[in-house]
Amino acid sequence: MFARAILAAAVLAAFALAGPAAAQQPIIIKFSHVVAENTPKGQGALKFKEVAEKKLPGKVQVQVFPSSSLFGDAKELEALLLGDVQFIAPSLSKFDRYTKSVQLFDLPFLFQNVEAVDRFQASPAGQGLLTSMKSKGLLGLGYWHNGMKQLSTNKPQLKRPEDVKGLKFRIQASDVLEAQFRAVGANPQKMAFSEVYQALQTGVVDGQENTWSNIYSQKFHEVQATIAETNHGVIDYMVVTNARWWDGLPADVRKGLSEAMTEATAHANKLAEDLNTQDRKKIADTGRAKIATLSKDDQAAWQKAMAPVWKKFEADIGKDLIEAAQKSNR
Repeated sequence: MFARAILAAAVLAAFALAGPAAAQQPIIIKFSHVVAENTPKGQGALKFKEVAEKKLPGKVQVQVFPSSSLFGDAKELEALLLGDVQFIAPSLSKFDRYTKSVQLFDLPFLFQNVEAVDRFQASPAGQGLLTSMKSKGLLGLGYWHNGMKQLSTNKPQLKRPEDVKGLKFRIQASDVLEAQFRAVGANPQKMAFSEVYQALQTGVVDGQENTWSNIYSQKFHEVQATIAETNHGVIDYMVVTNARWWDGLPADVRKGLSEAMTEATAHANKLAEDLNTQDRKKIADTGRAKIATLSKDDQAAWQKAMAPVWKKFEADIGKDLIEAAQKSNR
C-alpha cells in the first residue's frame, strides 16, 4: 500500500511538472505556397516566419513549405479550410469561387502599374475585399505583389492580338482569364503552376502570362521564343488564414502575427519591384527569348480586343468596385 502511494505521488508530480511545459508548447503555423523561395512570395513567407518568431518567442513556430512541397494550386484552399495548413498566399485569381468581387484583379488593362494596384489595395474598397470571404471561412491579412503580367509564346512574332489567334495558353483557374484569351482568339488551358514548364517545353501549350520574376525563376524564358512586354494585368496574392482558427488565437498572438504580416508585406512588395527589374534584365542577358517592346498602337490593339471582358463581368464584380479601382490610375 505504501509503495502504491509513493508511485501515485510520483505520477501526480510528473503531471504537475509536465502541465506547464505542455502549456508552453508553441503554436505550429504551417505556411504553404506554390512558388520558389527566391520569389517575392517565397521571401515574404520567410520574412513572416522570422518576424513572427522574433515577436512571439516560444509562442509560435512557423514552418514554410515552398514550391508546392506541401499543397499544390488545386488543394491549398481546401487544406486551409480543413485546418491542415494555417497560412497560404494564393493568386487573387483563385478566390472567384468564394467571391466574384475579387475577379476585379483579373480584368485586363485595369491598372496602369503596380503603384496603382497599391493605391487601390490600400483604399477602403481594397481593404474591404480582405474580409469579404470571412463567412466562407477565409480571412485575408494582406496583399502581396508579384508584379505586372507579360505575355510569352513559342512563336517569333508577338506584337498584336492576331499573333496569338489559335494558340494554346496556360491560365490559372479563372473565368475572367479564360474570357480574356478567348477575346483574342486564343485557347486557354487551365493548369497548375507546377506543370507549366513541362507543358511549355513539350508544346502542350504554346504560351503563358506571368511576371518577370516568375518567368525567370521557373525558366519559362528557356522554352519560349518571345516575351511581349504587355503589362496587361497583375499577379498579386492575398495572404489568407482560416477565419475560425484566427479568431481562436490568444489576443497577443493575433497582435504579434498581424504586426509580422505588416512587416512581411512591406518586405515582399519592395522585393517584388526589385526582382522584376533585375529578372527582366537577366532574361534579356541570356538571349534565350526575345523581348518584344510594344508601341502605343500595339498596346491599344490589345486593349481594344480585350475590352469586352470588362462588360461581361461587370455585374458579378460590381460597377462601383471597378470605378474605385480605376480611380487609382492617377
